Amino acid sequence: MNVRQRKAVLVVGLAVAATPAPGQTADSSSKATQSSIPDFSGIWWHQSLPGMEPPASGPGPVTNLVRRKDNGESNYDQLVGNFRNPILKPDAAEVVKKYGEVALAGQVAPSPANQCWPEPLPFIYKNFAIQLLQQPQQVTILYDQDHEVRHVRMNQQHPVPLTPSWYGDSVGHYEGDTLVIDTVSTRPDRKYAMVDLFGTPFTEKLHVVERYRLINFEEAKEGLARDAKENWRPAGPARSTGKHLQVHFTVEDEGVFTTPWTGTVTYGHGSDDWPETVCAENIKKYYEPDTDVPNAAKPDF
Repeated sequence: MNVRQRKAVLVVGLAVAATPAPGQTADSSSKATQSSIPDFSGIWWHQSLPGMEPPASGPGPVTNLVRRKDNGESNYDQLVGNFRNPILKPDAAEVVKKYGEVALAGQVAPSPANQCWPEPLPFIYKNFAIQLLQQPQQVTILYDQDHEVRHVRMNQQHPVPLTPSWYGDSVGHYEGDTLVIDTVSTRPDRKYAMVDLFGTPFTEKLHVVERYRLINFEEAKEGLARDAKENWRPAGPARSTGKHLQVHFTVEDEGVFTTPWTGTVTYGHGSDDWPETVCAENIKKYYEPDTDVPNAAKPDF
């Protein structure tokens, strides 16, 4: 076999190797990768307030000092944050203390939720229901209150420079069965800049990493037990005993916190009815002072 013949055989061999086998499409390898991605579709509920579950161990979120007498859970009617939580730097602790004093005086302290403002991470976990819309280039997270939406760009880096925004810049990727979302550059120069219902502040250094994973009911029990011990749960859709969606998150902000801290939110499948909860200007006065809806003298674009 001469050189020209050997080259011809080599070319034919490479072509055969590159040709899909019978019943196999050219993009079957990408489909296999796609099929390994967890399916987070559906409506997920976690009807608990204030909402975040403290971790089983280690530094956790600020919790309520005022407890219900019947079962010891958080008294949602009077939100007084534990300003002695060691995660808080002195200035932040003072902010939380003053915020709680408003509640102790019998008033409703303003927050993004009751004043119709965008809710940053991890404050936004107080929403009862979420949906995750998964696409190859983007994951869109919908929240039931005020039509709040987060857009997560997949397999990308945070741009530099980065303009702060209401919900921050979120990029994500899959690690096996887990969706990992990294969020930075949340805009702090706004009213009611807080990460929880206790008025805990944040700065431009806020950094949140979320890990979304499907777990079975047996594995979810531990998080649900911590939730029941800490949070108040109003009446709502019954929690299923099937698959649960658990979000484990880590919060860092060296301008406010002495250390990174963690928490979880455990969602179950409940009602498939998507509620419409709208915070808007109205003729009824629910809070004192009246609802401070966002407004601008000129566009911010």
